[in-house]
Order: sequence, then structure tokens, then C-alpha cells
Amino acid sequence: MESGGQAVQEGADTAVLSMRGISKRYPGVVALDDVALTLRRGEVHGLVGENGAGKSTLIKILAGAIHADSGEIVIAGRAVDHPTPAEMHDYGIAVIYQELMLAPHLTVAENLFLGRLPRGPLGIIDWRAAHRQAGELMDRLGFRVDPAARLDQLSVAQRQMVEIASALSRNARIVVLDEPSAVLGGSELERLFEIIRRLSAQGVSFIYISHRLSEVFAICDNVTVLRDGRRVGSRPIGEVDPESLISMMVGRTLADIYPARRRGIGAPVLSVRGLNRPRVLHGINLDVRAGEILGICGLAGSGRTELLRALMGADRAAASTYTLRGRERRIATPAAAIRERMCLLPEDRKTQGCFLPQSVAFNMTIARLGKISRGGMLSHATERRIATRLVQRLKVRTPGPDALVHQLSGGNQQKCLIARSLNAECDILLIDEPTRGVDVGAKREIYELLAQLADEEHAAIVMVSSELPEILGLSDRILVMRDGRIAGRFERDEATEEKLMAAAIGAGRPAREEAVHAAL
Repeated sequence: MESGGQAVQEGADTAVLSMRGISKRYPGVVALDDVALTLRRGEVHGLVGENGAGKSTLIKILAGAIHADSGEIVIAGRAVDHPTPAEMHDYGIAVIYQELMLAPHLTVAENLFLGRLPRGPLGIIDWRAAHRQAGELMDRLGFRVDPAARLDQLSVAQRQMVEIASALSRNARIVVLDEPSAVLGGSELERLFEIIRRLSAQGVSFIYISHRLSEVFAICDNVTVLRDGRRVGSRPIGEVDPESLISMMVGRTLADIYPARRRGIGAPVLSVRGLNRPRVLHGINLDVRAGEILGICGLAGSGRTELLRALMGADRAAASTYTLRGRERRIATPAAAIRERMCLLPEDRKTQGCFLPQSVAFNMTIARLGKISRGGMLSHATERRIATRLVQRLKVRTPGPDALVHQLSGGNQQKCLIARSLNAECDILLIDEPTRGVDVGAKREIYELLAQLADEEHAAIVMVSSELPEILGLSDRILVMRDGRIAGRFERDEATEEKLMAAAIGAGRPAREEAVHAAL
């Protein structure tokens, strides 16, 4: 392309970005087919769709990482042909991915000005100027952090703010945020929303990608829906609701997302009394029955994840009684829990659940090596046979059992973890955030799997989720946690989002609407 691009008159009104007729094909796959997206100055534009809908491909084309087969990109009235990432940086495009693109061993200032640190007359780096400029950038975000602090000393939320500051330091006019809630919690996400609102008021435009529709409704002005590589439509956010948006994304209504249950709840299989962990858990009493899904919710820091880890023996905790299938037991380690046919599917499947460099078959069978061993030697043929059966049963979308897990979508990685618990013959399943970072279509499939495990195989499931519709849609009973304690207990028929949130925040009346609605 020529430097500066070619001036284009049509469509150059208030649009800072127009992508028209964008198509991209790979052998046997149409990733994008005649997709259009328009972004205006100061707008926050949501981009939603299932995994495989084409969102990532469209953003990579915008970033210059790949080239479209056909179509046109117009930035601020200038056509941009076959751009490179460096050229798109020069045009003011910044993409902030789920996996932050920072150097953790360097300081905040070094990350902000990587490759362009200010220098004095002799070419020596001017650290005083670097720290001053870094501080000014952070002030623009309303964010305080020591410019000399190393990135690995900061929280994930702070690192994301540093990446946004880095984009602003390059005079970014269009910022793409790819699934920010995959790494940010509730209060951190609200802080990000405040920054987005402040910057959009200053004329910065945003493309916001998220599977969590409540975020789209909370922060976006308009939304574009992709499905199977095509643009289904673009709408002002005030003209759509969650049900219509889901219907555009997957061709189903919201009522179809949660499966019908055939509840046949039996006797308690896990009972805990007086579970304590200093400064974390206080006097927890709970029962979970065969064939039951026990939902646990609460605000971030309420002790939800810590409860599952304590039940599994991953963190040291003490209980006055701990009963499994009517017999008193002491679960001090995860190995002891696994021997009792308990499994934990952790919140962070990428770092704590899946072995990403390993195959689908390895991940599905690792918890029960005795089933694939002969004379002390692993049988890869048996491993593949078991994995193939599980792939078919759980409808895992993978080229085959030998495919590497890191190549799969988040929903299919989660299915691999559920398959691992099935192969280990677990009948008590502890699952933390089962659909975090998973698209709506894959959510439905995971919900069906959990319902099948409870209703047909009589598994006892303890499910932690920050998504209140998910808790209400799947659970037979619900516990609400606050400050490491059980703050509320609800039967399925009496629970509402307002009641759950009121218990979570310790209010005697329903919380504000924006606090109540968790993501879909």
C-alpha cells in the first residue's frame, strides 16, 4: 500500500473505520463471507458470535496480521490496502488480546515505551523522562502505578491497564478489546468500563468482543453479530435484548439455552459440617445429593473457589465432620479425593486444568492411567480407543484424539475436562465457572452434559458460577456465599436474581439492577 492510503469520499462522514465486503477463505473453510463493520468516533461497538463465527479472523485482518481475500478497509476516509501490523499501528489501531502481549520481566515504563524509550542527546535512555511520561499516561487513565514496578509484580487488571496505556502512548484512535473479562473480575471490569467511558468521551473508539452479553449491554452503543462467517446484522444496543441477540448468534431463543431436567434426587453423598480455613472459610455446612446440581454463587472474594478447593483437599482445611456416602472420611489431599471418586474442574482450565501441549487423548485419560496400562506400560491404542469414545459421546469438536488440546476452543477444552472426570468414574463433580470464556452454543452443550450427568448417571454436582442466570437455570438448590460464610440458602423455585444478589451483598432489599445482572 502507499503511505497514507488513498483518500475515499464516500462513507467518510463520522466513521473512523469502515470494513466492507471482507471475505477470507482457507482450504475447505470460509472464515468470512462479505462481512461489514462500521465504527464511529467515540463509539463502543460490540462484536459477538459463537466460537468460529469469524470474530478473530476479522480482527486479525484489521490488525494487519492476515490479509483479506477481498473487501475494503477505510480508516478516517482513507482506503488501506494489504496493511502490515506496523502500518495499522501508524493508523491508530491497537488490539488488546486475551493473552496480554507484555514483557513481565520489564518495568511498567519499559513496557509502555518498548522499542521507543526517550533518549538524551548522547543516545542514552532518559529514565526520568520515561517515568514522567509513563505517569502522565497513567494519570490520563485515572490509574496509579509505579512506573518502575516490574509487570510480574502487578495484578492482571493492572497489567491490562498498562497495555491500554501503551496503546494510548501510540496515539491509538481505535482500540479492540478481546474478551477482557477472561482475565478481569467484577470490580476490575467495572474499573475498565469507567476508563472506556472516559476515553470514548475523548473521541477514542472501541470494538468490544465478549461472550458475556451483560457486558455488551453495559458498555456498548451498537453491536454487530457474526454467525458462520457472515454478518447477521448490526443494531443499536437499545433495539435488542438478550433473547433476540442470542437468537441472532445461534438461531435459538434464550428459553432453549437451559435443558429440561428430569430430576430424581437421592440421598446425600457428600456432607460437610463446620468446614473452616483460617481467614478464608468459616463454619461451612453443606450437603449435596445424588442426582443434584448444587449451585454456589457470591461476589468475587466471597470464598466460592476456596470452598471447592477445600472440599477437594487442594487447600488445607478442617471440618468437624466430613461424610462420603454415609461414611466418615478425611480428605486431606486431591489424591485422596480422587480415590473417593471426586473430581475438581478448576476455574482456570488453561493453567490448572488442561495439559495444553498434550493431546486430547492424554488429557482425557491422565486421571486413570490404570485403565490404559498393560504390565506397567501405557497402551496408546487403548488410550486412543477410550478417548475416541469420549469424543463421540461429548461431541468434542477435534480433528481426532491425537490433536493437541491448545488447538481446541474453550468450550471443547472444557468438554475434555468433563471427559476426564467421566473416564475416572467420578460421581461427585466439583466444577468452577463451567462456561467462562465459552460461547453461547457451547454453553448449551455443556449445560446438557451436566444435566445428563445429574439426571441419568445420578452424579452429585457442586457448581460455582458468577453468572446468575446459569445458577438459576441449572441448579436444584442454591447457596450464596459472603465473606467465607454461607449467607443464603434457596430452593430452586424460590430463588431469583434479586434475592441471590441481596444475600451476596448483605442487603435487606434487592440490589441495583446493574449489580444484579451477571453475564449470560
